[in-house]
Amino acid sequence: MSNGETKTDVILIGAGIMSATLGTILKELKPEWEITVFEKLANAGEESSNAWNNAGTGHAALCELNYTEEKADGSVDISKAIKINEQFNVSMQFWSYLVNNRLIHDPQDFIMPLPHMSLVQGEQNVRFLKNRFEAMANNPLFEGMEFSDDPEKLMEWIPLIMQARPSNEPIATTKIESGTDVNFGALTRKLFNHLEGNDLNINYKHRVEDIKRTSDDAWEVKVHDMDTGKTKSHTANFVFIGGGGGSLHLLQKTGIPESKHIGGFPVSGLFMVCNNPEVAAQHHAKVYGKAKVGAPPMSVPHLDTRFIDNKKSLLFGPFAGFSPKFLKTGSMFDLLTSVKTDNLFTMLAAGVKNASLTKYLIEQVISSKEKRMEELREFIPNAKSEDWDLVTAGQRVQVIKDTEVGGKGTLQFGTEVVSDADGTIAALLGASPGASTAVPVMLEVLEKCFGQHVNEWEQKIKEMIPSYGKSLVENPELLREINTSTAQTLGLSKKELVVS
Repeated sequence: MSNGETKTDVILIGAGIMSATLGTILKELKPEWEITVFEKLANAGEESSNAWNNAGTGHAALCELNYTEEKADGSVDISKAIKINEQFNVSMQFWSYLVNNRLIHDPQDFIMPLPHMSLVQGEQNVRFLKNRFEAMANNPLFEGMEFSDDPEKLMEWIPLIMQARPSNEPIATTKIESGTDVNFGALTRKLFNHLEGNDLNINYKHRVEDIKRTSDDAWEVKVHDMDTGKTKSHTANFVFIGGGGGSLHLLQKTGIPESKHIGGFPVSGLFMVCNNPEVAAQHHAKVYGKAKVGAPPMSVPHLDTRFIDNKKSLLFGPFAGFSPKFLKTGSMFDLLTSVKTDNLFTMLAAGVKNASLTKYLIEQVISSKEKRMEELREFIPNAKSEDWDLVTAGQRVQVIKDTEVGGKGTLQFGTEVVSDADGTIAALLGASPGASTAVPVMLEVLEKCFGQHVNEWEQKIKEMIPSYGKSLVENPELLREINTSTAQTLGLSKKELVVS
């Protein structure tokens, strides 16, 4: 049943961190614009942004070893780490602006200070970590990073990991105190609470069924109200598709040339959660290891302290799983229906290229709890099975596309924006670092899709993000000034944490 048509300036699809961020930025830049949001679930931030569906790492490349590539000569390329660190810094600046201007409150509800550490074992890996440390330590972005391969120092830093560990095993870590744990679900809800008080129209339990261009180059979005069963059409001059894994299907419905030859491969995640408070109390850091051969970067093992709803938890993982769903709340036919005539050969080529990934996922899916405990014991040698429960995390969809460097069917590990030539529609695809780079990614959307406004908006953007248009690594004084300011505003200055 179809009933009526509604016009609005901007439509945001999906009530996750990306739509929340874009909506908040646009309301600061153009408060008079009418923005409408459609979300198929009953609340904001319940799918990919949910605290239990991602690792909550403020991805600043402080501890993630897959962002620093070892070259053939043993040197370490930190260029990707620099880029990601600067991106997260941009997000922190924007959140700080929101708190300073009382647009959101109580930052401790969504961000907490937490050391970020890298952990490696074996002589070759220890040598790599030391080379990585030497490449990063003198860079102002990574100021304060420490390296140690001294068991006594490591016992002080990571007692839970060092207890009962064989003394003859080479082991090393880097540690940096300026890391964070972020609850992106809580942040998403804060942003939407602010937006709802500023005339943003958010519609929960509304599923987008189709998107097509109108004769006057606007976009018509067909939306099904899951409570009433009615379907309505809504038109807008600009549409943002921020539906997590569900974005690919909606992008394909637009028919824009940029949507062709793109596929998606779903990877699900599982985490072990410690149910013994005495064990959890012995660890206070995010500790990242190295990914196994054939494993996707999102499966880098890590032992994480988490703060969810102001309660301290301890998680280990992720263990990769496979489901053909593109969303945790998606359909078992998502993968099959995403294969079209234009991306069929792209998808087939990706399957051939990634045989080792397929093998890895199969092994992960059939793993027993005891097998997973063996992996945990590489981090915590005396871990007991009864102290750990398995929880299912979120779905991620890795982008598959044809590239000049990788050729046909290249699996992309990252986040990217796909937009049409005239900038009237954009979709966000991909996975990690994802939510941590929400603000710089949405600035990219502005530049791609609202280029005609960016000059007039520049002064306001610089008010929200003081480093806008500048490289922080090339402006160390500005970097220190911003770091001091954001740490104070967001409550990240060194202090004793009191959590339950």
